[in-house]
Amino acid sequence: MKKIIVLLCAALILLVQSGLAQFTGQSVSKAGTSAAAFLQIPIGARAVGMGGAFVAIADDITSLYWNPAGSARLQYREVIFSHIDWIADIRFDYAAVAVPVPRFGTLGISFSSMSMDDMMVRTVERPEGTGEMFSSGSIAIGVHYSRNLTDRFSIGATAKYVSERIWDMRAAGFAIDFGALFTTDFLNGMRIGAAMTNFGTDMQMSGRNTRMHGRIDERKQGTTDRVPLNIEMNKWPMPLSFQFGLANDFVRTEMHLLTVSMDAHYPSNNFQSMNVGGEYGFNDLLFFRA
Repeated sequence: MKKIIVLLCAALILLVQSGLAQFTGQSVSKAGTSAAAFLQIPIGARAVGMGGAFVAIADDITSLYWNPAGSARLQYREVIFSHIDWIADIRFDYAAVAVPVPRFGTLGISFSSMSMDDMMVRTVERPEGTGEMFSSGSIAIGVHYSRNLTDRFSIGATAKYVSERIWDMRAAGFAIDFGALFTTDFLNGMRIGAAMTNFGTDMQMSGRNTRMHGRIDERKQGTTDRVPLNIEMNKWPMPLSFQFGLANDFVRTEMHLLTVSMDAHYPSNNFQSMNVGGEYGFNDLLFFRA
């Protein structure tokens, strides 16, 4: 078992090193250069309340989003349903269930959706609308598995199908999340977490909205202007992200619990950042987070 853990850690380090190489010396944010950006909308009031510094905590159902390894430590079945009225009249929904199976691991499924109301099709010639309506939305469906390799070391992974659409155009792809969680002997059992999310295929829009008619050569007279054409769409990568975190309970008594966590975040479509969060719990009943 120790050899397996060493090999897994070595593989994770090599994977992270190869991934971080593309971020070294990054001088621009690269925002808007990836597909399926809805995958980066954070899940869970607790994690969001701690500023997203959650990869080393991940001890509830939201671990399926933050760090798949955390669900291996669930003692009971957990379910989450979340609805968010997001910006610009956009709706975001998330649902997941995780079921611990004795001597096997934890199985889970997740579903996320971003949607909005239908909108009018407008053109330069008809700015008040053509009479047509169009819609836009995105979904992601994930299948999850995690396992405790020892009483201190856990791993987990999620395979996802991702789809986006707008009007009559669609794009689809597949992605995986991978995470590891380790509890040390330092302090009050300081936890170390690492997660790689949205490592997947490129996505390319296709559909009848790319079809049009035109001339092969505008410089030549007498040629037909009804030649069928198809616009070639670019391929865009998933929003790949690496996160590394530390978390520790600096106060742990029967009445009081004070947890502080810190994450280093390396996204492929934004600047690197550091997230720091804290949680104070009183009598396991009242919680303050920042």
